[in-house]
Amino acid sequence: MVDLKGQKRSNETHESMTDPDARRARKSDGQSSIMAYAGHGLVENRKGLIGGAMVTRASGTAERDAALELVDRCEVRRARITVGADKGYDVASFVGALRHRKARAHVARHDGLPKTGKRRRSLISPATARGAPYAISQRRRKLIEAAFGWIKSVAGLRKTKLRGLAKVDWAFAFAAAAYNLVRLPKLLAFA
Repeated sequence: MVDLKGQKRSNETHESMTDPDARRARKSDGQSSIMAYAGHGLVENRKGLIGGAMVTRASGTAERDAALELVDRCEVRRARITVGADKGYDVASFVGALRHRKARAHVARHDGLPKTGKRRRSLISPATARGAPYAISQRRRKLIEAAFGWIKSVAGLRKTKLRGLAKVDWAFAFAAAAYNLVRLPKLLAFA
């Protein structure tokens, strides 16, 4: 036993005893960190079906890195696609990478006043934010929340029993496919 009182804990100083691939992560400020993976999904915004899913090790940039990889995997026949996301994605590296991929960044503007007192400058122009396509993307980006809710509660991945990144990734992709299959009869009823 080691006394860790008063010491800062990080992925460099702590490792899971049962799953060395898991990393310390927390959902928001004020919450404790737990050993976890980060699950990512790409949802098309018309029907709410998951078009791509993957699991990564939790890190500060895992969401943005996975989003770019999922966009790269996406086979789109049109010239440009739009990517809607929350304000955590409003950073120069992500928006620039989307523009490089010829994708429109419909990311929520993050130009509020942070704790530091220095106002952030959003990379999404006010003209883009006033447009109707942007408003639609911001409304429809919440479809991913229903998918994650189903995957956590019904598919049982709130706490996975599997160990290792490859196995957890497989289970997450399987759960995403199952979510699509559950949604199909409802979508066909309206067709």
